[in-house]
Amino acid sequence: MQYENPVLPGFHPDPTICRADGTFYLATSSFEYVPGVPLYRSENLADWEPIGHALTRESQLSVHDAGASAGIYAPTLRHHDGTFYLVTTNVSGDGHFVVTADDPAGVRASGASAGSEDDRIESSSEWSDPTWVDAPGIDPDLFFEGDTCYFTYHSGDPENPIRQAELDVETGELGDAHTIWTGFRDPYVEAPHIYERDGTYYLILAEGGTHAGHMVVAARADDPTGPYEGCPDNPVLTHWGRPREDIRATGHADFVQDGNGEWWLVCLGIRQVGPWPRFHHLGRETFLAPVSWEDGWPVVNGGDPITAEMDGPLPGERRTGETALERTDTTFADGLGVEWQFRRHPDHERYETGPEGLRLHGGPETLDEPGATFVGRRQTAFDCRAEATLAFDPGAGEEAGLAVVADDRHQYQVGVTRHDGRREALVRLRIGDATEVVGRAPVGATTDLTVTADAETYRFLADGEELGSAATRYVATEVTAGFTGVVLGPYATGRGTTCETAAAVERFVYESRASPDRR
Repeated sequence: MQYENPVLPGFHPDPTICRADGTFYLATSSFEYVPGVPLYRSENLADWEPIGHALTRESQLSVHDAGASAGIYAPTLRHHDGTFYLVTTNVSGDGHFVVTADDPAGVRASGASAGSEDDRIESSSEWSDPTWVDAPGIDPDLFFEGDTCYFTYHSGDPENPIRQAELDVETGELGDAHTIWTGFRDPYVEAPHIYERDGTYYLILAEGGTHAGHMVVAARADDPTGPYEGCPDNPVLTHWGRPREDIRATGHADFVQDGNGEWWLVCLGIRQVGPWPRFHHLGRETFLAPVSWEDGWPVVNGGDPITAEMDGPLPGERRTGETALERTDTTFADGLGVEWQFRRHPDHERYETGPEGLRLHGGPETLDEPGATFVGRRQTAFDCRAEATLAFDPGAGEEAGLAVVADDRHQYQVGVTRHDGRREALVRLRIGDATEVVGRAPVGATTDLTVTADAETYRFLADGEELGSAATRYVATEVTAGFTGVVLGPYATGRGTTCETAAAVERFVYESRASPDRR
């Protein structure tokens, strides 16, 4: 059955997957974004539905002081004896922790105070507060066998990189740790996951960094504690050595078995664009590939590279009419949907949703600074359009609009402000240390602000008139050196003071345009 990669396009790195009662569940890293750890479910591994986030409360997640690409790294999601377990690391906080739920959908924020902890619609359960685990490093894994849980992690020590200890998941208490893997080629090996198949234990890891040299390696043992022998055909997956291919940097994999006995891999990868040197700006995305077994070792996609168009024995039928086209038309009358996220913890009083749309109250911070009033959604296609209908009567210095954000130092804005006493739209580009306004035009009380994109260029319009453009290259990871991808959404700022006037986003439209290569 045919399916398209990536199965989760846009900023969805470090995927982790499990299966419970015939349904697949998947989580990814979220870094400084709030809520933390987005969650998805699927019946066929190719069509994924967002169901919420695991970390929705400050008692679970603190990223107030997180820098760009800091915060939450590399979760592992598992289901054991009727309970879902998620273990991850807050590199800007207290390190490793475990949260649990009976239902991974947890809760969603709703209503008048967008993202407020006090206004929630509860499902059958909510993810628990953290149980902290005192260990160094990142990329923790949980493997359950009977009453024993094994905690395996990247220690940060290049001489003893992959360590393991028994974990009491109720208390977070660890037993004595020992080293189980020192690397195939790379002493900074990371992302360990353990599985059992036919009485043999498999250790799947990532090496080579998280860019061009990324790879998946495999090892096996007769006991989950080791000793592990490496696969003679390592790496079992890599796109290293293919610099001009569209898909690169495949790695950080997790395995799952479906109800038909077939095995699958999810991993991160990037889609490169542009002339040489190529680049990527959507972030690291989630890819899917079938796994077979030869001589007791995993073989990914028959030994061939992962491609955009794939064939495999999917465990369920594709949704009818499935295409690469996505369109959402949001009025915010029912609050912020699950696709929206904040950069670090928001001041909830600055965001109101209701019949008039999304009302933003700008603070003194600009998008260059933590705490800025901004809420966004992932850019999931190279060819796309985002449009916001903005009702705003700015005072002196006040501004609101639509932003393309990679991080604090790399972003583009098309906004409405007041200049020389008149209301006008402007386009501002921030690339590293340089900031420039590249276009201006007078506008009325209500303005349609639009960003259109193709693989190499963003174009910025106000009421249909193009005011400026910018290259996608300058918000790409190769420039920002970050771990996230582009996020699009509305912002407001007083540029040094608190806005007296709220900006009303009456409508927000996001649309990706289908094409054969999913661009």
